[in-house]
Amino acid sequence: MQDDIVQSFQVEGANLRGRVARLGSVAHTILTRHSYPEPVSRLMGESLALTSLLASMLKFDGIFTLQVKADGPVTTLMTDFRTPGDLRGYAAFDEEALRAAMAESGGPSGVVPRFLGSGYLAFTVDQGENSERYQGIVELKGASLADCVHGYFQQSEQLQTGIRVAARLTHDEAGRPVWRAGGIMLQRLPPTGSGAEVDEAEDAWRRALMLIGTVRDAELVDRELATGGLLLRLFHEEGVRVYDAQHLGSACRCSRQRVEHVLRSFPAEDLADMVVEGRITATCQFCNTLYEFEPASVLTRE
Repeated sequence: MQDDIVQSFQVEGANLRGRVARLGSVAHTILTRHSYPEPVSRLMGESLALTSLLASMLKFDGIFTLQVKADGPVTTLMTDFRTPGDLRGYAAFDEEALRAAMAESGGPSGVVPRFLGSGYLAFTVDQGENSERYQGIVELKGASLADCVHGYFQQSEQLQTGIRVAARLTHDEAGRPVWRAGGIMLQRLPPTGSGAEVDEAEDAWRRALMLIGTVRDAELVDRELATGGLLLRLFHEEGVRVYDAQHLGSACRCSRQRVEHVLRSFPAEDLADMVVEGRITATCQFCNTLYEFEPASVLTRE
């Protein structure tokens, strides 16, 4: 089965377009680079699925970033997509507050109120120095990250959208635990026509929303269920056209040269304070790679 893809589709006979994201090894690689507790990994997996769906619907050459800043146990989520399909991500959280939230019974329902609290979700499209940077921001309102994204499309884009995402720790063919993530997004293009045609289009949209609402988390992360099979189950009566898949990968943009360049920008006094046991060390937030430097190599100014 094809995996680590985003696949676009069209519901035949209706002005409806959508995408399905299936993340296997990409999600597992990114999530297992850090020893995140299960709720944090789940949120990160959902964020990766959302980032894949949203970035793939745009025509751009650059970096799409989804960032969450919150005042709850999980304070930061950041995932980004670099064209043509490289993903990465990281999370920051308060261990004590997270343990308390995980142990709490009878607290707020939904991962957003329970683990994120109040804050905002931002989308950024950056195409480099010579292009205008686009950013959209929405409050964290709803039970899930998908609810927040749905709210953004309602308020800012005025584009009717339905989204379902999931991330789960599953097992591979050998029984080893692996993380998987997936999602489906459906959008209604602006209606055309009038009278009976508008009513018919509204009925088709409501039915399509009801159908994607029946998708279970287990189906979104099922490695045995092909994308075409899922779409056929949902839209076999309407008919569905599936287009070529966009492939996804996991790749960080850090390098020893980049880290050294950043370190050289610090004042000498600050660099001296960073020296521990004769070394200056730096760890990439995204891929968790550790870089070590001789102090003299970064204290020397070019």
